[in-house]
Amino acid sequence: MSFVKDSVNKQPIVDNVFTIVSKAKQAIAEYGNDAVVNATIGSLYGEDGKLVALDTVYDSLKNLDNRSMAAYAASFTGNPDFKEQVYDWVLNGNSHLNHEVIATPGGTGAVDMTVSYCLDPGQTLVLPSLAWGSYNLMAQMNNLKTVKYDLFEEDHFNLDSFKKACLSAMEVQDRLVVIINDPCHNPSGYSLSKEEWNEVIAFLNECSKTHSVVLLNDIAYIDFSYQQEKAKEYMNCFDSISDNVVVVIAFSLSKSMTSYGLRCGAAIILAQKEQAVQEVKIVFEKNARATWSNINNGAMNMFVDVMKNHKEEYNEERNQYVSLLKERSDIFVQEAKEVGLKHYPYKEGFFVTLSMDNETRDKYHQALMDQHIYTVKVNNGIRVAVCSLSVDKVKGLAKRMKDIYDQVQ
Repeated sequence: MSFVKDSVNKQPIVDNVFTIVSKAKQAIAEYGNDAVVNATIGSLYGEDGKLVALDTVYDSLKNLDNRSMAAYAASFTGNPDFKEQVYDWVLNGNSHLNHEVIATPGGTGAVDMTVSYCLDPGQTLVLPSLAWGSYNLMAQMNNLKTVKYDLFEEDHFNLDSFKKACLSAMEVQDRLVVIINDPCHNPSGYSLSKEEWNEVIAFLNECSKTHSVVLLNDIAYIDFSYQQEKAKEYMNCFDSISDNVVVVIAFSLSKSMTSYGLRCGAAIILAQKEQAVQEVKIVFEKNARATWSNINNGAMNMFVDVMKNHKEEYNEERNQYVSLLKERSDIFVQEAKEVGLKHYPYKEGFFVTLSMDNETRDKYHQALMDQHIYTVKVNNGIRVAVCSLSVDKVKGLAKRMKDIYDQVQ
């Protein structure tokens, strides 16, 4: 006898990230902070070892009237001024398609809505083989199958593998839903070039001649791109989508505003035809009403205030940490190159991921922990969170990791 629906997967969830984070904290308590490298945390930390909470953001939040933070939002789809500011900030004038914006609980809410309501149970979602683990979990909870494309061919995006995965899904269903986490891919730190994006869109347009196509572009880390405003220029290629393609952009305040716990983000729906936008919008807004009902009003008002009244100060403060992140990643990548520590192609972002088969990964991960270096296992790799390591912790880390790697071979 079961108390939940028969179709749902009942296997207990195992969150490897939080498990290893707990072990790292335990090691720090036992051996001291200087003896431990905690490269597990997927949030931005300062050189003082503390979580970054941008003053511009939290000064704005604290200056809100208490009632503004206590009140319900104006609509279950989000406050109108919030939706307007999100669209302007994210697209930055780079697209002119018909659009709608739905406020969501973090970027995760936008991803989940798309996965849940753009495919029917039993259909197939197209994912990268190296990806944020929650994509798989969302597919599982919605009784979806997955087909995965290899993200890389040598040092560039593997377009051929992407095409094969899409065509495989199209053979058995009338819809194609694909996820591309870009720029600053989690966990590799790769960003597609404008040329690679153009090739992706051209291919999806071909697919749309026979299938409805939904492209989910998860941009969680975009505001920590080393290219800054230029990082958003690829979005002008969305203007060339066919009438039978819809793009959903998943935007997260968690990373952009260093407001991880406020749980606020948005789904931006783009299409050539207003009818296509409205079809997706209607389903998304009904899901919003039925699932979370209301998004954090204070977080939305804070974002609007920052965008309207403190954007210059916000950009200046945030870019200091973009520069710090770049300094850390430059050190690690350069030292990895010098000692021959192999990693997936990295361009920018919170993580660098070492590449290896899963059998080696498991042995290596334990060997690293034995030396008080804590990382996160991903498919065919070890994720190193340079976002949370101080410059001093990064220096020499690649060599230490290479020495340990050589010992497990």
